[in-house]
Parts: sequence; C-alpha cells; structure tokens
Amino acid sequence: MISKKASFMSVFLLVPLILAGCAGESPDDSTAETDSDTGDRTQISFIHWRGEDKEVFDDIIAQFEDEFPEIGVEMNIYPSEQYQATGQRMLTDGSTGDVFTSFPGAQFEAIANAGFFEDLSGEDFVGNFDESLITVGEKDGQQLALPYQLVFNMPVYNKGMFDELGLEVPKSWSEFQEMADTLLENDITPIAFPGADIGPNQFMNSMMMNNAPDEDVFEKLQNGEESLTNEWWVKTLEDFQLLEQNGYIQPDALGTSQDSAMAMVANEEAAMLATGSYHMASLLELNPDLELDLLAPITVEESEAQYEGINTATFMLAINSNSEKKEQAKEFIRFLSRPEIASQYANETGQHLTVNDVEYESEVLQNTAYWIDERTTRFQPRFLITNAQIEAAVLSSIENVLGGAEPMEAAEEAQQIVDENRE
Repeated sequence: MISKKASFMSVFLLVPLILAGCAGESPDDSTAETDSDTGDRTQISFIHWRGEDKEVFDDIIAQFEDEFPEIGVEMNIYPSEQYQATGQRMLTDGSTGDVFTSFPGAQFEAIANAGFFEDLSGEDFVGNFDESLITVGEKDGQQLALPYQLVFNMPVYNKGMFDELGLEVPKSWSEFQEMADTLLENDITPIAFPGADIGPNQFMNSMMMNNAPDEDVFEKLQNGEESLTNEWWVKTLEDFQLLEQNGYIQPDALGTSQDSAMAMVANEEAAMLATGSYHMASLLELNPDLELDLLAPITVEESEAQYEGINTATFMLAINSNSEKKEQAKEFIRFLSRPEIASQYANETGQHLTVNDVEYESEVLQNTAYWIDERTTRFQPRFLITNAQIEAAVLSSIENVLGGAEPMEAAEEAQQIVDENRE
C-alpha cells in the first residue's frame, strides 16, 4: 500500500476540474474599482474560481493592502467551469491574472505549454510549502505553480446519521450496497449526486481507484497501452449503472446541481454528497448540527483494496509570465504563504492546506486531519489526464451510462474519441 505522501511524489512527472470544481461568483465581484495603477499604488489582478472564499479573501487582501499600501489587489472570481474553459485566454496579454490559480491536469498542462507560468523555483516563499505536496506544480525541473489547498475528492457523509442507524463505513463493494440498502429502507437517499455539474468528474476518482490501481492507467490510455473497453473502466461504468438502477443516487441525478445536492445532505434527505472535503464547511453553514466525515466507496472486495480515498493538491498559485508586475505579485503569494495567513484561510474556508505550520482550529478540519497521514489515499486520477478531449470522453461515458446506455456501449463510444485524440 502506498502512502499519501509517496503518492503525491509519484505524480510530478504526470502533471496533466472539479470539484475539484467549486462554486463560483460573478467575475464582476472584486475588491477594487479599477485594475489600473493609481498614483504611487500598483494594482495587481488576482483571478480564481473559489467563489465561496470571497469573504475570507476580501479580509486577507485588506490585511495585505494595509501592510503594503503601495500595492492594491483586484480580485475577480469566475465559476469553475468557465475558469477551466477561459482561464488560459485571460492570461494572454498580461493585463489580467498577475496572480492566478490553475487546476492540476489538463489546464496546468495547457498553460505550461503556452508559456504563461513564471518559474518560481528560486523564490524564498517556495520553502513555506510542504515540498512533498507541491510536486504536481512542477514541470521540466521548474516550480511553475504552488498548490495551496489539499482536498479529498471523495464523498462527504453524515456520520451522525450513520451512528444513529448503526452503520459502519463499508470496506467492500458488497458492504457498500448493504449500507445503501439500509439507508433506502429508512427513506434516505444514499448518495446525493450533482450530475449537472461536478458530480462525474469528482465521483469517478473514488469509483475507479481500486478498479484500476495502476496510477499510470490514464497515461497508458493516452499512449495506446490501455483502453476504456478494458475491464477496469467497463467495471467502473457497471458500478455507476448499479448506483442508478438500485436507487442509490437520486432520480434525475444528471439534472441535479451541486447546490441542490448539498441541500439534500444538509436537510438529511441524503446521507452522502458525492463531491469532496471542500464542501464540508458549506454543509455546516447550511446545517451546523451535522457531524461529517469522508467516505470513499470501495468497489472491490476488502482483500483487493489498495486505496481508501482520493487526495488532490489544487488551487495552484502562479504568476503570469506576461505580467509587468511580477515583484508585486510575488509579494502577494509570499503573504498568502505565511503560516498565520494560511491558518486563517484554512480555518475560515474549511480547507486543509499545503503550507507548513498551519494550525487547524476548526472542528471539521481537526476531525478529518487523520486522512492526511493515517489513510492510504491516491492522487486524483482525473487530473492525470493531460488531454482535455480525452478527459471529456471519459466523463461523457459516465453521463451516458447514467442516462441509460450500456456500460460497454458507452466505453466503446468514448474509446473512439480517445483514439482520435491520442497524443
């Protein structure tokens, strides 16, 4: 079994949205009225997709501007899907995104290939991060981005509900089905699945982690050594089909947004939310009485399971190589990586971070910190797909099965797209 940190270190050669995709705000939301320089003050642009973090970032930016009155920060926030689609284009002329964030995987790869990342390798603030957790931001020996968040892209579950019903965390696929049947008998939907947005790209990771324990499986898919029609992916699609046919996910799952799915869990209509740890704080805002933890489905027999969950180092801080304000941008990242500032961000947003010496004070972070060192987790497989068209094909096969297609039929259709777009 491979430790979490070893898993992180193993992916630095394979740096290729959503979940983690997260909710976004209008791009009109910002902390400044203009992006132009005013007098002796230099205004820098900071863009990202974490709309739920706006209030915390507003306060952190105010602190930064108090300490560095010669630098202003204009923050613009975009919905995660829009950010994945248009983020690279916004960086082109250097006027936007002096400091920007990137998803690992296809977006990181595309921005790196376009040359928009400034090399941060020699910067002192790189030492503020756990070196074993930032390798996903490396490429060709350069530290191009610094992952800020450490998230677990696997279902959040209502631990209090489980305790009340006498349910234990299942350790095999048969136990998972028995647990789900018990929930249904108590008129509770086992899994709230936001199929209209981030559900497929988040839930696929834990659904396939033990069906395809080879962490190089998507690299092999892209170079022709593997196929979606092989057992590992067809089995994963069959497992998704079982969830839908047995009623383990809600009706019209493909039409359910993440906000609606969160409401189901907050109202205790559903036991699990098929997204990730990044939604735990939002769930507690909706219902402070919830007791939450993380639970990934084990889709094999207990003796065959190699992984217990999924990790991702994401929200990757970077500097636009086209920026004319790189020194000011570096000052802002240096500020964000201070332990006291990172601790504020972590506790107020409910995020584990990659920054050293962060103090977790919130109950939800303390209760889930054991996943960092005590559980065997695997880096999010989806982010190891570096070709956006192949990633889309993989996700569409899940949607097709949930829409009624047979698993092998959906796999064959997706594999045709893979063959057409293989690198």
